Amino acid sequence: MTVGVVACGALALHVRAIARRRGLDLEVHALPPQLHNRPERIAPAVADKLAELRGRHDRIAVAYADCGSYGAVDSLLDGTGIERLAGDTCYDLFGLDEVREALTEEPGTYFLTDFLARTFEHTVWRSLGLDRYPELRDDYFAHYTRMVWLAQQPDAELRALAQQAADRVGLPLTVVETGHGGLERALVELLTP
Repeated sequence: MTVGVVACGALALHVRAIARRRGLDLEVHALPPQLHNRPERIAPAVADKLAELRGRHDRIAVAYADCGSYGAVDSLLDGTGIERLAGDTCYDLFGLDEVREALTEEPGTYFLTDFLARTFEHTVWRSLGLDRYPELRDDYFAHYTRMVWLAQQPDAELRALAQQAADRVGLPLTVVETGHGGLERALVELLTP
C-alpha cells in the first residue's frame, strides 16, 4: 500500500526523517513553506496537490495543522476520508504545552522552529518584502514582545541563526527545547489506520 503525504514545506524534512526512523513507507509531497505568510492560500494549494495525486497512492494524509486557514483545510478534507495532523499551528505539533505556556505568559510571542531559524532570511524576511522595505519591520513585529525558538535539535549553529533572527526583528530570544516527539506522535497517529 502506498501512502502519500501532502506536507507543509516547513515540516517536510521532519516528516521524512521520522518516516525513515520509524520505517514508514511514504512519499512526501511538500508545498512551499511561504504559504504560511498567506494562510488563505494553504487550502487551495492542498486541494491542487490532492487533485494532482489522485490515483497515485492507496492512501493520502495531510501534514498540516490548521495553520491560520480558519478551518478551510478541514472543510476541504471533510467527507474525503483524508485526515490532517491535529493542532491549530505547526508549533503545536512540536510543543503544544510549551506553546500554550508561552502564550499564557506572554501573548506577544513570535515562534521559531529549527526550519524557520535556518530559513528566516528567505521564508520570513524576503518573503515579507523586508529586504526591500526594512521600514516595515516595526509594522510587522510591533505587537510581538519576544521570540521563542522551539528547538527540535538545538546546536550552536542553529542557536546563532535563531539569535540572528531575533536580533533582526528586535526581539529577545528564549530557547525552549522540544525535540520531535510531539510531531512524531501526531504523524504516527495520523498514518496508523
